[in-house]
Amino acid sequence: MLKGLKVSSRDNLTSRVYDQLRIGLMSGSFWPGQRLRVREVAMAMGVSDTPVREAMMQLVREGGLEMRSGQTINVVKLSRDRYLELREIRFLLEGLATEKAAPLATPAMIAELELRHAQLIEAEQTGDYEAATLTNYQFHFLVYRASGIEDLISILESIWLRHGPMLKLLYPHAPPAYPVRHQHLNLLDALRSKDAVLARHAILADIIEGGSAMIELLAQIDDGRAAIVEDAQGVVQLQFGPRARKVSAA
Repeated sequence: MLKGLKVSSRDNLTSRVYDQLRIGLMSGSFWPGQRLRVREVAMAMGVSDTPVREAMMQLVREGGLEMRSGQTINVVKLSRDRYLELREIRFLLEGLATEKAAPLATPAMIAELELRHAQLIEAEQTGDYEAATLTNYQFHFLVYRASGIEDLISILESIWLRHGPMLKLLYPHAPPAYPVRHQHLNLLDALRSKDAVLARHAILADIIEGGSAMIELLAQIDDGRAAIVEDAQGVVQLQFGPRARKVSAA
């Protein structure tokens, strides 16, 4: 899960490492609760420990990572209740960003969204789950950034530092399900017609329908029927049943 991390220049390494980790958190590259080891991340990126440590501490300050026992750094993990609380905030802010973006949508932007959605569907069908969560993140933020409201986008990015890792739980155990039609398609229709009300409705429906199965999965994790576990080789996965144990922080 660290194989995609890479820094190609030695200029301003901390900033580059920070950007890579930040995008990784927002796009679901890391498991909720996963321990991030400075040396392992540094090796994956081909840099020294120092810029990685500095970038991680910045992300701790921003709420995407957390320190445990003063030494261990873990990806933030949300309980079901916290996930639902954060979702209420997302309803307000992502709905607002989408509403503001709708009248500003251009043919080029819509074409890019169509491409991202097609990539998402292909990734889901082929089982490339990391690509699926990445393209979903890209789809959403193409819309939000089109609003042109920089402060709103910045707030949404900080929220997705905590929400993004939860996307790791979607596949294959809690995939998004849409009873009638994929809400991305409804959103695209609304953007083509520059209908802000329908666009807002589509993005809120996408948040609800796309994450409905994950809410039940989070309930299973909260009460011990499932757990995020890490083996001796550092491989993290979701485990079900009475023998499920929580991921080690050691």
